[in-house]
Amino acid sequence: MLAAYVLLDGYDLGVGAVHLLFSRTDRGRAAAFAAIHPFWNGNEVFLIASGAALFALFPKAYAAAFSGFYLPLIIVLWLLMVRGMSIELRGHFESELWRGFWDVAFCIASALLAFVLGLAMGNLVRGVPFNGSGYFQGTFAFLLNGYALAVGALALLALSMHGAAFLWMRVDDELRESARRLTRFLWPLVAVAFIGVTAATVIAHPITGHPGLWIAPIAALVALASVAFAKKVALALAGSSVFLLALMASAAQTLFPHLLPAFPSGTGLDIYNAAPNAYSVGTAFTAALIGVSAALIYGTIAALRMMRAK
Repeated sequence: MLAAYVLLDGYDLGVGAVHLLFSRTDRGRAAAFAAIHPFWNGNEVFLIASGAALFALFPKAYAAAFSGFYLPLIIVLWLLMVRGMSIELRGHFESELWRGFWDVAFCIASALLAFVLGLAMGNLVRGVPFNGSGYFQGTFAFLLNGYALAVGALALLALSMHGAAFLWMRVDDELRESARRLTRFLWPLVAVAFIGVTAATVIAHPITGHPGLWIAPIAALVALASVAFAKKVALALAGSSVFLLALMASAAQTLFPHLLPAFPSGTGLDIYNAAPNAYSVGTAFTAALIGVSAALIYGTIAALRMMRAK
């Protein structure tokens, strides 16, 4: 569910983060808003679904995560609200000042949201301190460590590239060249950030004894190269999508079997000690499969219908 959210709402966040760079004209920025308008609200379903599934399948991890990441989650909530307001209110008045205000608000909220989500992922991989009751013991300043900040920067750059590739596919011929140049500009920055974060992750979590764990990072590099050399927009967007999925797979492999590893050492919460009884897990998992399958089927049909035209 988190991978689906990163893949789908990722291009929404990316478009928001780069749309001021994408075009300096009101027409170009309006096109960026129009490109994501049919999808942005539905894409956020997977963020809600992942939180509900975490609560149902691993309630101890849900409680510990919300106790430790409460302030970041409230920040995420406010940023989501500002993004939604920007999309819906931008065109209400024929005023350059009005539209300019919401353009800047949309850009800042989207960029900060991508960064904060990456910051949270970085702290998950690094681990968080627990007290004797299994709850987060630390401050917001603890979450602003160097590794997590680097992961946040990678998330912002990767989603910006993903959003630029989406614009490359969605906008008309007059604006496509701007989206293509922006995609080409961003991929070297993503590559440098990815290599740096991967090196830092290997230092923190040595994987020399598990060669299979290199599959996802290598797939990410190949996908990133396809973005760089793609002559067709479909290949660039596919490469960006595979890159994001490979990042999520790599993070999951690094964490497994932990959901919230302890920092600097200790057991933390994993899929065994954070799960309820077998009946609850089976029931929740079945409900999650049905719900997510329905959302994917409906979302795919709706997207195919709306993506037929620019």
